[in-house]
Amino acid sequence: MTPELTSAVALRFKALAEPARLQVLHALQAGPDHVNGLAEATGLNQANLSRHLQVLHAHGFVSRRRSGTFVYYEIADPGVFTLCDLMCSAVTDQARGTARRFATR
Repeated sequence: MTPELTSAVALRFKALAEPARLQVLHALQAGPDHVNGLAEATGLNQANLSRHLQVLHAHGFVSRRRSGTFVYYEIADPGVFTLCDLMCSAVTDQARGTARRFATR
């Protein structure tokens, strides 16, 4: 990997390294939604949510479109869910292994 590619990959991972952004992506997995709906689904306030949506948009994870007075967000890169599924499986497997080690002591 070139240094440029390594940096670009690291920046995309950094964008996902925030639990609130993962919540937003999870909420959008059900389909497009506007800020008010996403705020309700995630429990984030509108200002905080908007900041996270800007980061996800800047890194190509979500796209947005205006419809009347609402801006709708949707997943632009569905591959992010493959990455999340892989990581969730790895974390779950690691937790199970840790639990087994403690159970055998």
